[in-house]
Amino acid sequence: MSSVQVAVVTGSNKGIGLAIVRALCKQFPGDVYLTSRDPGRGQAAVAQLQQEGLRPLFHQLDIDDLQSIRALRDFLKEKYGGLNVLVNNAGIAFKVHDTTPFAVQAEVTLKTNFFGTRNVCTELLPLMKPYGRVVNVYSMVSSSALRGCSQELQQKFHSDTITEDELVQLMAKFVEDTKRNVHDKEGWPNTAYGVSKIGVTVLSRIQARLLNEQRKGDHILLNACCPGWVRTDMAGPKATKSPDEGAETPVYLALLPSSADAPHGQFVSDKTVKPW
Repeated sequence: MSSVQVAVVTGSNKGIGLAIVRALCKQFPGDVYLTSRDPGRGQAAVAQLQQEGLRPLFHQLDIDDLQSIRALRDFLKEKYGGLNVLVNNAGIAFKVHDTTPFAVQAEVTLKTNFFGTRNVCTELLPLMKPYGRVVNVYSMVSSSALRGCSQELQQKFHSDTITEDELVQLMAKFVEDTKRNVHDKEGWPNTAYGVSKIGVTVLSRIQARLLNEQRKGDHILLNACCPGWVRTDMAGPKATKSPDEGAETPVYLALLPSSADAPHGQFVSDKTVKPW
């Protein structure tokens, strides 16, 4: 088993994920794994970074597939005895003018962005070594989506005592409400992407709380962050930041020094803690 430190970035064959891998290859003192659902695209991205003189490693990971997540978990456990840095970046968004029915968009978007990310955390958080760093990439869309929720839903999402099971039930309810076309009436906003990112944001708060309760002495820091409006396939060419600029805050959180005890369980944008 290797004593080398190891970092994993999900959904990192392009866009912000690729930029995070690039920066970690330059700054993280250990092995950095670029992961993607499609091995061909992943290997092509690795080759691109090798051309730049960097040395990322590759492992297949489809966060929609529990077997794929568990294969990565077993690999990390066997080769490294755990994990030092986890950046949950994988996510999808339908384009604004996509004609796919909203109920389908809701189900597909939440499957990956919320339930897939949650499965990664369920399998990989127990592997985090002392002084580990976990970064959940979310989006400022979650703040505006939250404001679009009913007062009752906002109170639930803002609760300091909400459990993971309660959150999972709420996310599942959103999908069901869209299928029955009652999501407006039930107090949900008209954005599946926004609701999925509310889910990730609240999940981050719950996970940070559990780390405090169960592993206080291990000094693991877990935060959610917004990379900003970045020129990617998802955001389009008009966005104001390059992917490398978008990677700055996630990388800053991934590389918080071992002496740091904050931020933890926070929402960070432009390296600054923001209210949620």
